[in-house]
Formats: sequence, C-alpha cells, structure tokens
Amino acid sequence: MKVVIVGGVAGGATAAARIRRLDESAEITVFEKSGYISYANCGLPYYIGGEISDKEQLTLQTPESFYARFRIDVRVRHEVIEVNTSQKSVKVKDLTSGRVFDEKYDKLVLSPGAKPVRPPFEGVDDARVFTLRNVEDTFRIKDFVTGRNPEHVVVIGGGFIGVETAENLRGLGIEVTLIEAAPQLMAPFDADMAAFIHAEMRAMGVNLVLGAMVDGFETGDSFGVRLRNGEVVRADMAVMAIGVTPDTALAKQAGLVLGLKGSIVVNDRMETSVPDVYAVGDAVQITNFVTGKPALISLAGPANKQGRVAADNICGLSSRYGGGQGSSVIKVFRLTAASTGINERVAASEGIVCDKVILSPMSHAGYYPGGKIMTMKVVFEKSSYRLLGAQIIGYDGVDKRIDVLATAIRAGMKVYDLAELDLAYAPPYSSAKDPVNMAGFMAENIMNGLVKQWYTEDEPLLPRDGSVTLLDVRTREECRSGALNGFVNIPVDELRERIGEIEKDKPVYIICQSGLRSYIAARILAGKGFDVYNFAGGYRYYAAVKNDKLCSVASTACGKDAD
Repeated sequence: MKVVIVGGVAGGATAAARIRRLDESAEITVFEKSGYISYANCGLPYYIGGEISDKEQLTLQTPESFYARFRIDVRVRHEVIEVNTSQKSVKVKDLTSGRVFDEKYDKLVLSPGAKPVRPPFEGVDDARVFTLRNVEDTFRIKDFVTGRNPEHVVVIGGGFIGVETAENLRGLGIEVTLIEAAPQLMAPFDADMAAFIHAEMRAMGVNLVLGAMVDGFETGDSFGVRLRNGEVVRADMAVMAIGVTPDTALAKQAGLVLGLKGSIVVNDRMETSVPDVYAVGDAVQITNFVTGKPALISLAGPANKQGRVAADNICGLSSRYGGGQGSSVIKVFRLTAASTGINERVAASEGIVCDKVILSPMSHAGYYPGGKIMTMKVVFEKSSYRLLGAQIIGYDGVDKRIDVLATAIRAGMKVYDLAELDLAYAPPYSSAKDPVNMAGFMAENIMNGLVKQWYTEDEPLLPRDGSVTLLDVRTREECRSGALNGFVNIPVDELRERIGEIEKDKPVYIICQSGLRSYIAARILAGKGFDVYNFAGGYRYYAAVKNDKLCSVASTACGKDAD
C-alpha cells in the first residue's frame, strides 16, 4: 500500500507514524512545503520571548529522525500543487530545485493546515509587518526583534497567538499595544470572564485597544497602524494575528466537497467526498461535540486525534472521530485561563437557553499556605441541566479543573452530577469539596429550588425606589472598599438579629464577596419566608466586570501613541 500525506505538523505527522505502527510494509511519503515536518506550533511565541532559548527545541522531528525511527520518506520544501483523484496521483514541486514530478498513491491524506488571515491592507507588504504561523515566521520576527531592538510593537488580534505574542514581547521590555476588533480578547471566553484577562494584560503594561478595526499601515520613515476611525498607532513593527482560514486551494482543485470557510468536509472516519482521500487538522470541518453543528477548531489536540483516526481506517481498523469541544488553556502572564465546550454567547446564538453558576474557590485547602483564588463559570442547559461548557481563570489548579469538566462534558453528565465526582484531595492540591464538586452543589441547589440567582446584567435594572430590598452581607470593612449603589449593609453574622430591618413583602437581592455568604444569607431569609435572589459570582467578580467596561471605553483612545 502506497500512502501519500500532504502536510506534516500535528495531523499529517501523527497519521504517518500511526500508519507505520499498524502496517510495517506500507510505503509512506510525506510532502511538506515548509522546511519543517513536525514542530511545536504552540511554542512559537515563547521562542520569540526567550522562554524557549534553543530553536532546535521547536523541532519535534526532522526528516532524518522520522526516517530512522519509522522508515518514512519525508520531503520538506516540497509543495503538492495538484491532485488527480481519477489517476490517484499528485503533482509535486521541489521548491529547492524547481523540479516538478508526479507521485502515485493508493491512499491520500491531506493535512494542509490553515493560513493566517492577511487582509489586503494598504502597506501590508511592508517589511515591518509580520504574521506568526510557522517556524519560518518565528525566526523572521525573532531576527527583527534582536537586530532592530524595537521600542514599540503593535499586535493585531486578541486570540491565542496574539495574546501569547503580546506577553512574550512585553517580557522583553518592549512597549506593546494589542488591537482587537471585537469588544474583548479570547473568543472562547464570555465577556465577563475575559475581564480578568484584560485586567492582567493591563496590569503587566500591555495597552489594550478593544473594539477597534485596523484599516491599514502607514509606511515610509515613520511606521504606524491606522485604525478605521482615522487614528494612527505609531510603532516600530506590527504582528498580525487576526485568525486563520483553512488552506484548501488544493482540495478545491481536486473537486472535494467544501464546507465552512472553504474547509474540507469529512465524515467521522476522516474520509472526504472522494474515495481513498482523507483529510485531517485545521483544514477540515468537524462536528462540535456540544451543539452537534459543523465547526472549525484549530487546535493541536483534535488534529492529532484526527490523524490517528484516518490512519486506523486506512489500515483496516474502524475508528471514529466524535467531534471536538475546543478544550484549551493559555498562560496570560501570571494567570492561567482555560475553557471547554461552549460559552453563553455561543449558546444564545444556537438558540440554547442556558443558565450558569459562578464561583471563586481557592486552588487548595484554605488552611494550607499558598492557596490562590480562581474564578469558575460553568454553563448548562436550563431545561435539562446538560453541561455545555466551562471557563476558569486563576493561578494554580486551573488546568486540572478544566480537564475534569471537559471529561464530564464528553461523558454527557448533567451539571448536578459534578457533586458526585470522587476527586483526589490533599491540602496542598485541593479541598475536601473540590471546586468542581462545588459547582455541582450550586447547580443542585438551583434545581431543588433552594436558591434563585441574579446576575451582573440585572444590576442596572434593579429598582432603587424602595420596591425591592438590596442587601450586601459583607463586613463593614469590605463595603468601605467598594459597594453597589443603593445596597444596605447587614453583615451575614448579624442578619438573624437584624432581620426585622428587612421588609418581608419585598423581593430581596443579596450580594457578598464571592457568593458563599450571600447564599447563607439567602437560606436564612428563605427560611423566614422571604423571596430571595442570590448574586452569581459575588462583588469581586462584579467589580472586575464593571472595571473592565470602564477601562475598555477608555482604551478606544489608543493611549499616548495615537496621533
């Protein structure tokens, strides 16, 4: 059996290695148009910032090492320029010599990946404008930074690559402005959770310009990024990280059925619309595991799994890819931010009526030194309590909890089932009631009618005319450092003795610092016949969201570097 694989990195290289493990006699050839067959794509920004100091560490495999281990013929700087599915052959161009030749196949795997979005902005071809997608891009940026010592860099795009690039450039002492067209960074997160990412970026000196569209570049002796509103952000260089699009020109030429944004349509065996042609990685349209709808998920984990599934089916096994849920984690300076499944915004766009619990647990037992607060948001379907997604931002233990929640989503668990999970506990690592368990307890209380919630978006709508009771149950000291307008302070430990101060015929809206004391207060009042609503998230969460809105409005002025 002759297998030709177009493209390496995660999907193609994984497929090649798996085919060899399943079929020692297969003839396997991989064509990769870049100079690198398998590299740490996610590590590229960290080489720019110096966290990864040796460029060789970015290369996971070389053609030589791949051949030595697997006897696979890997040819870098070879671009497949045409596929003839009727003849079962590909036309290949050697980018070094210019020679063009045909290669036959029995099975073909397409793993072309995705290419950076590069709009036809005026000045986009200037030598000071970069994209970051592959190893060659990384070396170009690193050489420019090292050789030119830029004082100010503009990063365009607030996704994974944009945020990581901004962090690493800032770590070099460079002034960084990050421009994002959307009102927030990091689309997998809802705006309220993104507020914590924004606060960290600003605290570490990154100038955020949100809700601003780039219109072009001013070149010449003076370089700048021009915004649609006419303002110009002066800088020494710019890195565009405004997203990727499936690189499927070859698939289109071959007559394969295409889907979202020109991606390759595949079934759950990773088979395309043409027999004996498979496709994997960032170029393919998959199924969102949560919504059941077509989706594009450009992450290394799904690409690796798809490569394995394609290889299994090529070799006679029966493997299926069940779809992706976008589980991800990112380092944002001192913070860790992670998500899985869908967020509130996506649920609304899909017509899914959802609810949420928001909590601020410690990373481990409070009595053990070093515990740090994390903020968790768990989203579930309101009618069925089906887990839809989760977002966590904090310091220690974030990755552990998001993986548990990702597994729970995959297992089809209800949100209240989280209460029953038997999770490992020791004081340095967790609490006897793990944060994941706590999310389950909270959802269980909602389901059983023990608590009703109110949310950040409800706050401006709360009447201040005395028709409802607005109650803050934090300590007096906490309230002096910041409180919501119109809220009366009765500390929770005084509530039973002062319950006569609250009118029983009015709804009561309660808030505390994290949501725990307000829940206790809600139960006290509910036990006395009051109609009570507990704030989801607590004042700490509310203050972060409110402060972010104020900062985001101010950021549209682009700071001191705007003309």
